[in-house]
Amino acid sequence: MDEKHINWQYEDGDAFFVHEVSVNFTPVQIVIDMKNITPRVDQRTRTGPVFKVRHNVVMFDPYHAKKYLGLLTQVVQRYEKEFGKIAKPKAIEKLEAKQKSKKSDDKKGPTYFG
Repeated sequence: MDEKHINWQYEDGDAFFVHEVSVNFTPVQIVIDMKNITPRVDQRTRTGPVFKVRHNVVMFDPYHAKKYLGLLTQVVQRYEKEFGKIAKPKAIEKLEAKQKSKKSDDKKGPTYFG
């Protein structure tokens, strides 16, 4: 039997922390858009912060999205078994309480930095 060798080439993406996720779907795919939001301050212009948004998109067919959901659920359950229940960070609870105390007409949508 002849052995065939396959040459694999991998292109690794840049890892980044996800601050925001949006999920959408079509009849044939589920799209997960993960965003990283980073404030930048240009010392030369001193105009205040500029927000850089990077995003990576992952597309699944519905079957594989469901398999991924099952895998992610298993991993979170194992994590909580080993390290304890995952709780909402106190800073987020404080922000949510602050937003609830404001009048509804004062809200300008989500805020990422207080």
